[in-house]
Amino acid sequence: MTENLIAGVMVFIGLFLIGGVFSLARQGLKVGAVVCALGAAMAITAGVLWW
Repeated sequence: MTENLIAGVMVFIGLFLIGGVFSLARQGLKVGAVVCALGAAMAITAGVLWW
């Protein structure tokens, strides 16, 4: 049960960071958007692999 909870949290963090990508891109902060996108990709990948 704990593994699924952690995986769900990681996916949620990834989705939250995807929202940050759109926000930063709209503000013109491309470097921040790229960093946020990398973090989102890593978090979602970790959540899927953890599941």
